[in-house]
Amino acid sequence: MAATGPFSRVLIANRGEIAVRVARACRLVGKASVAVFSEADFGARHVREADMAVCVGPAEAAQSYLNVDALLEAARKTGADAVHPGYGFLSENAAFARAVQDAGLVWIGPPADVIDSLESKTQAKAIATAAGVPTARAEVIADLDDPDGIVATAAAVGYPVLVKPEAGGGGKGMKRVDREEDLLDAVAAARRIARAAFSNETLFIERFVERARHVEVQVLADRFGVATHVGERECSLQRRHQKVIEEAPCADLSEAERAAVCESGRAFAAHVGYIGAGTVEFLFDPVRREHHFLEMNTRLQVEHPVTEMARGVDLVAAQLHIAAGGALADLPGFAATGQGAALAVAPPPARGHAVEVRVYAEDPARGYLPQTGTLLRVRWPDGPFVRVDTGFETGDAVSMHYDPMLAKVIAWGRTRTQALDRLAAALRTTVIHGLNTNIPFLLTLLERDEVRANDVYTSWLDVTYGGKGPGAASPTDETTTSALTVLAPGGSHEALARSSASGGQGGAAAAAGSDGLTSEPFVALSGFSMFGEGGGR
Repeated sequence: MAATGPFSRVLIANRGEIAVRVARACRLVGKASVAVFSEADFGARHVREADMAVCVGPAEAAQSYLNVDALLEAARKTGADAVHPGYGFLSENAAFARAVQDAGLVWIGPPADVIDSLESKTQAKAIATAAGVPTARAEVIADLDDPDGIVATAAAVGYPVLVKPEAGGGGKGMKRVDREEDLLDAVAAARRIARAAFSNETLFIERFVERARHVEVQVLADRFGVATHVGERECSLQRRHQKVIEEAPCADLSEAERAAVCESGRAFAAHVGYIGAGTVEFLFDPVRREHHFLEMNTRLQVEHPVTEMARGVDLVAAQLHIAAGGALADLPGFAATGQGAALAVAPPPARGHAVEVRVYAEDPARGYLPQTGTLLRVRWPDGPFVRVDTGFETGDAVSMHYDPMLAKVIAWGRTRTQALDRLAAALRTTVIHGLNTNIPFLLTLLERDEVRANDVYTSWLDVTYGGKGPGAASPTDETTTSALTVLAPGGSHEALARSSASGGQGGAAAAAGSDGLTSEPFVALSGFSMFGEGGGR
């Protein structure tokens, strides 16, 4: 039987910035936190942030962060009575959720059966249809060894099509096909990737939406059958299906379209019996002005901070509240109407605009090659309306064993333009010595006319830059190269900003805003400050 109800000590089954984020949320609501770490992460920032810490194995993730027995033993040793999985690793693993609950611990996430039901993309689409949520035409390939059947399936869907693995995520194995003569090669390639990455070679074919935008809806649901949305996010700036820049709200939607996509997300969560925080993802067709269900991520998203800053909601604190048996109606800023079966809960209204970038230790000029080594000097930006979620400080090591994301930098503004200006100003004052980062690439993106005009789509980055982007080693970007050669790899980007021909407001004035600090809805010097009851660092 699943353990539910109050808990006092949370084991965080993760590492890096999300482990830091969860530890701080636990402190904010009076819960103790337990960090786990591999031998490679001894002394890492997430270990220093937690109240207790336990080594769970060697550097290899399979022997540490993915080791269910070691994680449960760490919980037993430390007296943890709840587990928060963060994102990635075991966060969407139904077997892990069951193991946590079978051990008598509170699982801070959705029911294992719900995770199971949404693992298959085709099954998730069937659930969406049953919930009345729009879906794109899609067909499973019945026999991967029947060329005629594959061709007939694609013809029935209509070109252009996407060939997609049924299992997994992150865009792995997805292949766009525009012509019948390219179909069988694409299917063979997708099949190989699906078999190697997911041990499941089932594929399906769906209609490809030209210049599609990626819009996702943040949902919350409690144990009393009440589900609500907390607005939508725009995540169309992606590289190889991996998000690069995210923002909230989506500036391309009309109010009627916004209401429709948010209600679709809420309805899906309610229909599937969801509990906790999750994200329902959609493709938005800018020509037909329609949204189509993609999938549901049964966890906290990397990009959750933009929703927090635009809505004034602490989503991690909300996860802890719901897991402890709390009702949505009791969350600060949420408004309840009706009662009994007719009870509905509305989130706080959106205020202004928030934009997030992911800072990676990678070299875009060399095909986004991951960088490893010691961070000799780190200075993250701070100041009004800027938030940094990070697991790294000066002296920390970036390991080859894990994802090279160093931080997420988020800025808020009254308008989208102001948020973009503040974010660019924050990145220009960031200092990272010892490793190359993607900050020059991010600054270039933030000043592009297409990004400023929000005239982008999910494949725009790949079409525009191909397999690499501007960076310190780019032979085609002399301005960036000369600026960063003087400053050292990954150094302060103030000089880069001054050398940019495209300009931008930049500087302290843009970061502070022309109307002064006190007129803004909140001031976030660092950490996790939000409106009113949202808490702070």
